Amino acid sequence: MKGKPLATQGPRVSNAFSHIFLAGWALLTTFPLLWAVVSSFKSDDEILTDAWGLPSRLRFSNWVRAWNEAHIGRYFLNSAVVVAGALALTMLLGAMAAYVLARYELRGMRLVYYAFAGGMMFPVVLALVPLFFVVKNLGLLGTLPGLMLVYTAYSLPFTVFFLTAFFRTLPTAVAEAALVDGCSHWSLFFRIMLPMARPGLISVGIFNFLTQWNQYIFPIVLLQGEGSERRWVLPQGLTALAINEGYAGDFGGLFAGMTIAMLPVLLLYVVFQRQVQGGLTAGQLK
Repeated sequence: MKGKPLATQGPRVSNAFSHIFLAGWALLTTFPLLWAVVSSFKSDDEILTDAWGLPSRLRFSNWVRAWNEAHIGRYFLNSAVVVAGALALTMLLGAMAAYVLARYELRGMRLVYYAFAGGMMFPVVLALVPLFFVVKNLGLLGTLPGLMLVYTAYSLPFTVFFLTAFFRTLPTAVAEAALVDGCSHWSLFFRIMLPMARPGLISVGIFNFLTQWNQYIFPIVLLQGEGSERRWVLPQGLTALAINEGYAGDFGGLFAGMTIAMLPVLLLYVVFQRQVQGGLTAGQLK
């Protein structure tokens, strides 16, 4: 019997090792999420005595209690309003700035581009104190619109940096043909270039959504004042829930609140999984 050539055995061993490593990594990543979801249907006794077992029955009362009594529903709505507004502003302003930086040759463009790129390296902690006073002087301290604007400013550097590189990969022949046919620069951007940049917009949009949805330090600093608890966003609400329910022993409600917070992120990635992968690899394929 003739053995297989060593040249063909090497890639197969490498592929097998890669698949085993990726499967193990996927298990390590998904198991804590699945454990939290399963625990959200358990009673406190089941969580404490049989942490790895399945629930005896599905206790949706944990979810109802977390949504109503722990006010997760209110915090969820506040987060949805803030992130929706901030994400719309971020994508609109970031796409417009990135398009100009990528497609137009104007004096000072390189300096502006490096300013945006440098903004990604600036530590957020150093900006908290001046940011607090800026928002306070604008009369937006303790308000959701103020938090929305801060989220937008925080997300713009990476958005511009990412989309600038993406717009540069788009073909210039289409834009030139549209301008020759009488298309204005505004129409060229909104009707032609934005649809062509859809994979990149979805990729950076999901990244910004994850960052803004899980943001904790900005709400803690900026949502101050009387009655600010009613304007808390989901990370603040989950922290309060972890403290309160931990002392009360309501671990089922705590896991239910965590699961509610995770669901939008998981659903968003499942729906746009292919678009994310396409946006991340589009630049390499050009």
